[in-house]
Amino acid sequence: MAELGRLLTAMVTPFTEEGDVDYPRARELAKAVLKSGSDGLVIGGTTGEAPAMNDDEKLRLYAEVKEAIGEDGAVIAGTTDNNTRNSIAASREAEKVGVDAILMTVPAYNKPTMGGLYQHFTAIADAVGIPGILYNVPSRTALNMDVATMLRLAEVPNIIGVKEASSDADQIAFVIRDSPDGFRVWSGNDNETFATMATGGYGVVSVAGNIISGQIQKMMGLLLEGDIEAAAAEHLRLLPIFKALFIITNPIPIRYALNRSGFDVGPARLPMIPEPAELEAFSKRFDPVMDQYEIDLSDS
Repeated sequence: MAELGRLLTAMVTPFTEEGDVDYPRARELAKAVLKSGSDGLVIGGTTGEAPAMNDDEKLRLYAEVKEAIGEDGAVIAGTTDNNTRNSIAASREAEKVGVDAILMTVPAYNKPTMGGLYQHFTAIADAVGIPGILYNVPSRTALNMDVATMLRLAEVPNIIGVKEASSDADQIAFVIRDSPDGFRVWSGNDNETFATMATGGYGVVSVAGNIISGQIQKMMGLLLEGDIEAAAAEHLRLLPIFKALFIITNPIPIRYALNRSGFDVGPARLPMIPEPAELEAFSKRFDPVMDQYEIDLSDS
């Protein structure tokens, strides 16, 4: 399987002022995020406002970003939802346009059993020839994929890892400990990357990577070099911005941060547009935190 990288950034989707997907700007953002330190990009996830996009928009976005970055980084496409047949069809189409892997998210709303989850993900994995990364995010889906199910799925040849956002440190550690060699665990939350990697995890699928990829890479590099004390210090330095990016619902803060940094990605789409009073209250808390940090992203 192709190497996807340790720092995968869940990329914001740029929109025009009229609310259309801004494909030229998405190409520019993708290249800028990789240049700033990310190894690959997750396109069409929560941070990319995929629930507000239709299938044609997402497919074109996968294709445009992959064409823009070529072999400079991996593109992982968020192709799955709670409809197995639609997930298979979308994953096959994404494979055709050249994505490197798919992100396989635990279904929201219909709450299948663990056995149903296993069958759902194996059916999708069997339908494509590219790698799949599981995504466990119970805060979004109202369903936690348990350790036993993840370990069963880890035996599927092209399911190569999991983005673990359960925030259950014990669960994450057990998956790291008991999964087969080559199965990788990416932290699903920036503020948990240090702990996940310190216990043997591989990396992170990052929201903050949109603006501070280089600084996240520095922290990860220190960990990999075995300098735990320096890595911990860097983690603690970055922790306020990691937390601030979730003062209100992601991706509202990271889109705001990109625009505020001077890298224009346009407005959000409903329903991810807060009312003015909500945005003002957020900015009063967020701006002083953001101002403590250099932004790695460049628009040049």
